[in-house]
Amino acid sequence: MVSLSVSNQAPGVSALRSSARVLRLCFVEARPAVLAVSTLRFMTGAVLALPVSPVPEPAKVLQGATAWVLSIFAIYLLNGVTDVTEDRVNGSGRPIARGDLAPRAAAAVAAVAAGLSIAATTGLPPALTWIVGLNLVLGYLYSAPPFHLKSGSAGTVMVLCASGLLSYWGGLTAVTGGESLSTPTGLIVFAVAATCWMTFVGVPAKDLSDIEGDAAAGRRTIAVTCGERRSRHFMYVAALTLAAALGVAVVFFRVPLAGVCLAMVTGTVAVIAAGRSAAKGGSDQQRRPYRAFMATQHLVHITALISNI
Repeated sequence: MVSLSVSNQAPGVSALRSSARVLRLCFVEARPAVLAVSTLRFMTGAVLALPVSPVPEPAKVLQGATAWVLSIFAIYLLNGVTDVTEDRVNGSGRPIARGDLAPRAAAAVAAVAAGLSIAATTGLPPALTWIVGLNLVLGYLYSAPPFHLKSGSAGTVMVLCASGLLSYWGGLTAVTGGESLSTPTGLIVFAVAATCWMTFVGVPAKDLSDIEGDAAAGRRTIAVTCGERRSRHFMYVAALTLAAALGVAVVFFRVPLAGVCLAMVTGTVAVIAAGRSAAKGGSDQQRRPYRAFMATQHLVHITALISNI
């Protein structure tokens, strides 16, 4: 009798464990660091919107952040499904590239996550549903055929800029209910600076370690078309220009972002140092500029949150 009970339960337990494993691998494929910084972007938009906000409802802000991150999760899963060729050439250790996660299973989870991201906006301002929906459309255009906007740097920059700005707009909308007639200057300055950092520093930083795979997949990134050396120099100039521009904007507009400016200057130094180190090293060192860029993203947003709450 006992053995019969265990036998009846075993298939269900096995299916549950298999599903849990697939979800865990999907989480890894979607890049926890990216999901974390996506949450920080939305929450920073919310916090910097407080000067023009009525009394905010924390539960609705968290609900909006959940919807936003679910859309990012779906987008990065789809990107992993469509990046198998170049990821394997580049030696990526993510689950799909190494064969631990079936692309079809990941695509199914991505589709469910996309639907849940829209459903999660129920009860929130209608504008937030449009923001999340537009983000999903951008993600599809970026990764899926026949569009493949990721195949060139121009398409990549366009999608990243739009998605980055949408994240801050989403935070603003969640706090103000979509009824604010003005956007705080501090939020505008921060959103523009952080989005430009994500695109003009992040794109070349990531491309440096992916040149071989991107070329094999026919992608026309900056690093593929201009070479590794010019791509690195573009990254240096972009980082220095953005750090200087943010400093000027903080002084000119008198916004409380001095700490953020210091964090970006620190990140600029780290990115340049990592780039110089990568120029002398192997494939693992080529990832250092991207790691420095990503760490700077986290530092800049955490600084903004702490100094403005």
